[in-house]
Amino acid sequence: MPADVIEAMQTIARERNCSLKEYGEVYSIRINSVGAALEYYIKDALTGTFYLDEASRRAEYNKNFAWLGNQNNPPDAIVRGGDAFEIKKLQSPRNIIALNSSPPKDMLHRDDSRIVEGCRNSDGWEWQQKDIFYAVGWLQGPQIRSLYFVQGSCYAASREVYENVSSRLSDNINDAISSSGLEAGETDELGRINRVDPLGITSLRVRGMWQIENPSRVFQNVATIDPEMRFQAFAIMKWEKYQEMLRVHRQTSGISSIKAKIPNPNNPAEAIEAAVLEVSWE
Repeated sequence: MPADVIEAMQTIARERNCSLKEYGEVYSIRINSVGAALEYYIKDALTGTFYLDEASRRAEYNKNFAWLGNQNNPPDAIVRGGDAFEIKKLQSPRNIIALNSSPPKDMLHRDDSRIVEGCRNSDGWEWQQKDIFYAVGWLQGPQIRSLYFVQGSCYAASREVYENVSSRLSDNINDAISSSGLEAGETDELGRINRVDPLGITSLRVRGMWQIENPSRVFQNVATIDPEMRFQAFAIMKWEKYQEMLRVHRQTSGISSIKAKIPNPNNPAEAIEAAVLEVSWE
């Protein structure tokens, strides 16, 4: 069965390890930053590979993941035959999440110009879109204090919302470039001005830098951080997605779950039914 969020939550509940320093030492992860350590931690949670040596872990990664990402293009991982994951590290439980030039995603779309060809052609050639989960970890030093797995369609609006904003801005920017007598260049960004200087060797890129509110704020009514707890992990997904996972997992030991209503990202006047899962300890 494909690795999934329930598997990750069960692994975390079983291992009860929220120290990235201890995790790196015990499991011999060669890491040079807490951000990289968090990525390993989540990938190991998804595949249940916390106790494996490096060679065995790599074999499990190859079996379970169709894509393991790169530094500059989303997503950070795609499960073979399963979901995509984007991993974000925060130093404060309330920090805004920087998405850089890529807008929020309700789904991972194959025709997204911001994903690289290797990602687009991973996991076979037939998929057109995949569910994506944002894995957002709040760290205090090497300690993971909270971790959210949030399904993109519970968190982000449809991609047309963001594309419409970008398109309107890009049209206005290009109109301004043309009316100023400057030379517009071809770009996938909001705009580009070529030959800015007398030698014609300098260009100006106009980029959008996207941000999204922290899940701890967006879902504070159903998945609340308790400062008295040493560690909390939440998973928030559509109820039907949860039921789909439960058809594979006969039990969810160590995980508490509730059914809740959350705002529809495309229409806050409507609510959608969601599952909220939690693993925590003092």
